Amino acid sequence: ELGWLESVPYLDRPPSPLEFYRDWVSPNKPCIIQNAISHWPALKKWTSAYLREVVGPKVVSVAVTPNGYADAVFQDRFVMPEERQMPFMNFLDIVEKKVTSPNVFYVQKQCSNLTEEFPELICDVQPDIPWMSEALGRKPDAVNFWLGESSAVTSLHKDHYENLYCVISGEKHFLLHPPSDRPFIPYELYQPATYHVSEDGTFEIVDEKSADKVPWIPLDPLNPNLELYPEYAQAKPLQCTVKAGEMLYLPSLWFHHVQQSHGCIAVNYWYDMEYDLKYSYYQLLDCLTKAVEVL
Repeated sequence: ELGWLESVPYLDRPPSPLEFYRDWVSPNKPCIIQNAISHWPALKKWTSAYLREVVGPKVVSVAVTPNGYADAVFQDRFVMPEERQMPFMNFLDIVEKKVTSPNVFYVQKQCSNLTEEFPELICDVQPDIPWMSEALGRKPDAVNFWLGESSAVTSLHKDHYENLYCVISGEKHFLLHPPSDRPFIPYELYQPATYHVSEDGTFEIVDEKSADKVPWIPLDPLNPNLELYPEYAQAKPLQCTVKAGEMLYLPSLWFHHVQQSHGCIAVNYWYDMEYDLKYSYYQLLDCLTKAVEVL
């Protein structure tokens, strides 16, 4: 059933908990929900001037890369960004191009950074999505705040979370694959490494030598190398744009690649998935895919 979607459906209102679980979570199908966050003060309040006033000089975590790709395969490594601690207002200066930098900056720390680093902003959104919390019988594991440059790209990957992704301003562009596309999506093991800034301001890639190798997807779905990965031609990507005031339900185990408009602001809620029969089916598909690759 996962393969038949030709586009991501729209809901014109937030569903009831029962509707949402029955129609979307249980069948593991994405949708874009309108009018679910229209009551949030953040939609009107979160201007650059407001963020400067409320967060301002506070030091926050910012991912910095030379190319916009954090947590991605580069030079046969799985390279993580430099995590720079800097005043939030200095970060806004870069996003607003008041200060120029050859590097790419992105507030994207995912350890519930909204509650941990930006608690001043929680009152403008919600600590959870009530109908989702009721549908799943639990609160979110993490609530994350995202703000960055248009050059910042999230490479193709999947998460073990039910994800409600809410765009406050700007647009997010998602390329999605259902879990059933796993046989067509390449994984390889990579040495983990981190970007480090040298004294002259250039980046070097430093291996995390004590860390285990990381399985990651080397393919760029926007420009796939079909000579190297011919199986990907059989995959069926979905593309959608989530606009300000809209919410994307991104089901667990769906592969996603993300781009954004410049200065886009978003908040997302990660709810732990059920490790039920769907998860067992995915694990089986993953094992069969690996077994076929060995033959």
